[in-house]
Amino acid sequence: MDTKLTLKLDKDVIESAKEYAAKQKVSVSSIVESYFKTIISKENKKDSVQISDFVKSLSLENGGIPADFDYKKDRQEYLIKKYNSL
Repeated sequence: MDTKLTLKLDKDVIESAKEYAAKQKVSVSSIVESYFKTIISKENKKDSVQISDFVKSLSLENGGIPADFDYKKDRQEYLIKKYNSL
C-alpha cells in the first residue's frame, strides 16, 4: 500500500533529482523508496556481511597458500630473479 510522504528539501536538490529521475525514466518517489529500502536493508544486515561466491573461491581454505608460506622470502626471490635477468 502506497502512502504519501512530504519532504522538505533544498530547491536545487529537488530540481536536480527531478532531472536525474527523468534521465533514468523513473520517478523521484521510486528513487527515494529505493534509497530507503537500501539503508533499511543495510541496517538489518549490518552484522552479516555478504561475501560473493567469487571472493569465497579465493579464500585460503580452498587449497591456496600453505600455512608455512613465507611471503617475504618469496617476494625477495622474485625480485632477485627479475632484476638479475636484466
